[in-house]
Amino acid sequence: MKTQTKSSAAEIPNGSGAAAILAAGVGAFVLAVFDMAAEKVASIKHLMNFYNPTGPLSGVTTLAIVLWLACWLILDWRWRKKNVAIQRISTTALLLLVLSLLLTFPVLADVF
Repeated sequence: MKTQTKSSAAEIPNGSGAAAILAAGVGAFVLAVFDMAAEKVASIKHLMNFYNPTGPLSGVTTLAIVLWLACWLILDWRWRKKNVAIQRISTTALLLLVLSLLLTFPVLADVF
């Protein structure tokens, strides 16, 4: 007697999860770049000052969150019903996360 088994993992697309992973990496990197730009360029520092008591940090975090959400929504919309190369996307997201962490160290940020 032969039973048929289907792999349910093959039927479930991984695009939404991949979109969330990559968007997290992009969001972290954008936050680090905005922070570094607000520290180095006076005009950007002035533009990022959305709320005086917190200074430019208010604009840096607000814009980074908006871009993270936009990236997540767009990628999810495009990849929702697809299977994508999750290994490559995870590696890219991890690389962006590592770069964002490196950019937050003052010694490395001063190079730019």
